[in-house]
Amino acid sequence: MENTYYNPADLKKFGNIAEWDKTLAAKFFDYYGEVFKDGELTAREKSLIALAVSHTVQCPYCIDAYTQDALEKGATEKGMMEAVHVAAAIRGGASLVHGVMMMNKAKKLSM
Repeated sequence: MENTYYNPADLKKFGNIAEWDKTLAAKFFDYYGEVFKDGELTAREKSLIALAVSHTVQCPYCIDAYTQDALEKGATEKGMMEAVHVAAAIRGGASLVHGVMMMNKAKKLSM
């Protein structure tokens, strides 16, 4: 195996966070489980959202987990890529809209 900062095997150890604080971990995992249940959004839709957010926050563990989860919930490869493009568009747009701050500052300094 090639050395990387992220070890794919660590994803399976996620539950181990309870080892040092069982109370908080239990609260988190209870909440996490509730969030991903069918509601106004289906579990598949939530999985696609999680996949897109995973790319935005650049979490390789999340990308791994939600690629598998989305496929298991019936998402298509094309649909997953579309979700990634939505994330990229939002992330790119967020960078660009902050350009207005730069423009405002530059205009103020140029006066």
